[in-house]
Amino acid sequence: MKRYYTILILTCFLFLSAELLVVAADSSTFDERMALYQKTEALTQVPWYYLAAIDQYERNTSEKSEERITSITFPDSLWFGLENIDHITDSRIIGLFQGIGQDGTGNNQADPMNDEDALYTLAMYIRQYGITEPDIKIALWEYYQRSLTVKTIVQTAKVYRTFNTTELTEHEFPVPLNYNYSYKNTWGDARGFGGRRIHEGTDIFAGYGTPVRATSYGVVEIKGWNRYGGWRIGIRDINNTYHYYAHLHGFSDDLSVGDVVQPGDIIGSVGSSGYGPPGTSGKFPPHLHYGMYKDNGTNEWAHDPYPSLRAWEKESRNR
Repeated sequence: MKRYYTILILTCFLFLSAELLVVAADSSTFDERMALYQKTEALTQVPWYYLAAIDQYERNTSEKSEERITSITFPDSLWFGLENIDHITDSRIIGLFQGIGQDGTGNNQADPMNDEDALYTLAMYIRQYGITEPDIKIALWEYYQRSLTVKTIVQTAKVYRTFNTTELTEHEFPVPLNYNYSYKNTWGDARGFGGRRIHEGTDIFAGYGTPVRATSYGVVEIKGWNRYGGWRIGIRDINNTYHYYAHLHGFSDDLSVGDVVQPGDIIGSVGSSGYGPPGTSGKFPPHLHYGMYKDNGTNEWAHDPYPSLRAWEKESRNR
């Protein structure tokens, strides 16, 4: 049991580190990736923003290679074919063994470590299902066999399409810095309402009506009442993280499920709703409960948002 918790803590630390380090990809790396996405779109007609979203999802759920600028990978048996045990990269041989690896550079080689070959193979895999969003959803389901993965990729593609770029690394603190607020690390504190449970987030205390802002680029995934969280909003960002805003006084009038948001967008206001049926309010001082849930492609779990909030507060102050 002790070993299990040690592994869990280390895993959370690694994902948290990735959140806080504004990944070591400078503008030239984003430009190189975009050039590859657009070239592959020109060759296959698969929209670049879906290729970029799949690449981003893989980057957030798998080990990264320092030798490559994309993170698209395939199982060897799928790429080379089951009986191609020597992993011959000649695209004609791969075809004979019914592998899916394809040559994206025109040299008759299908190298899974070559970014152009990997992206071209991905696009051609999708293309066999079609290039509309419903077709692509089917392709993603057939490959990943996981609904949350399909939803995350489609939503990330929507964000990239909206802003016409993948270089979206900014964050904002969830309440404006010119308002009075206070917070401390309340992660893991005991909670009594609804049975014994721990506090999976950070409470930011502020006055009723204080604006609540989106912290990241993402898509509104849920909006409405929750017995514990009251009026709450859930936003999934492009880094496979679900952001949970609870105990709100209300929502922004023009905010709907499926909307794309960017850091700083007003999504609601601080309140004290929750701990009962719809409309219950005032059972505790007004505050924003802010939670973060990370998805690694297999499981989703809560992690302490306090370090991220501290970093984003500093980033917002220095902007």
